[in-house]
Amino acid sequence: MKIEAIDLFCGAGGLTRGLLDAGVFVRAGFDIESSCKFAYEYNNKSASFFEKSVADITSQELENIWSPKGQSIRLLAGCAPCQPFSTAANTAPIKKINGDDPRYFLLNEFSRLIRECQPELVTMENVPKVINHKPFIDFVETLKKQNYYVSYKTISCDKLGIPQTRKRLVLMASKIGEVDADIYKLNVDVKPITVGDVLDELEPLNAGESSETDLMHFSRNLSPINMERIRLSKPGGSWADWPESLRLQCHKKPSGATYPSVYSRLDPSKPAPTMTTQFYNFGAGRFGHPTQDRALTPREAAMIQSFPQNYQFAESKDIGMQKIGKMIGNAVPPRLGEAIGRAFLNHLNKSN
Repeated sequence: MKIEAIDLFCGAGGLTRGLLDAGVFVRAGFDIESSCKFAYEYNNKSASFFEKSVADITSQELENIWSPKGQSIRLLAGCAPCQPFSTAANTAPIKKINGDDPRYFLLNEFSRLIRECQPELVTMENVPKVINHKPFIDFVETLKKQNYYVSYKTISCDKLGIPQTRKRLVLMASKIGEVDADIYKLNVDVKPITVGDVLDELEPLNAGESSETDLMHFSRNLSPINMERIRLSKPGGSWADWPESLRLQCHKKPSGATYPSVYSRLDPSKPAPTMTTQFYNFGAGRFGHPTQDRALTPREAAMIQSFPQNYQFAESKDIGMQKIGKMIGNAVPPRLGEAIGRAFLNHLNKSN
């Protein structure tokens, strides 16, 4: 019997793409960002995009999308926004996290849909620190009360053949039997991939240039002073490689030493750090190209996220770098989604 999935918080379709690559049939994705519709449907032909908040989705809507009960194994997947649970958020006052950010409680809506629909399988992924927060604790407790076997584990993406050290907590739950979220077990032969392995495939560009053959391979211009800075930056180095005259005032303070990875080039011999929504901004992290004097392009960041090289995020780059950056930086790496899908299929085979 096939698995049919619905992807909540689907974004541009990273998780959906991975599940499809694993052999899981995905019927639909839900997200509040209308800009994701093109990328989601264009690259994942079997799935339809619905612009809707998880808080407004009814169980009947999901029932109408899945095949009738008994005709498939139902999977409800959801990767709620991670910002309220991130490392940065944990330094903010608790009132700001709990009271002012409505995303903090979206796991409760995911939990509601699970209670009402009773899918056989559930998965969610988020930042590892989510386990310290009440919505996650309540989420797990709800699953157990609904007779799900629950397993979760922190996964380092570079162990799955993703050229990025991004760490994510993966939860898998099943009504069919015990399930194991240790998705490394099915990926023991995966070879490490470096930034150089990925970026060497793409045509070189100068700052401000665009590829004529790839809509998503374009870079932002650099100011004159940032051009000086990147030219003096070493792969894997930091702003400490610059002369004093090019350093920012904040770098000269003792606290500046705690931010060595801003205004830095990637090391081509290693996986990249986490791709954020600001990957196109040289000053926002270690987002300088290893050898070319510019920040990363959307295509490069997407490939570091493990998206296929032909994955299209927009019909035109006129949509704006900020929206494209959010789609790529917030995405579940497709190879992580594929590993989750393969783990569920292995789970079903063992259960049968």
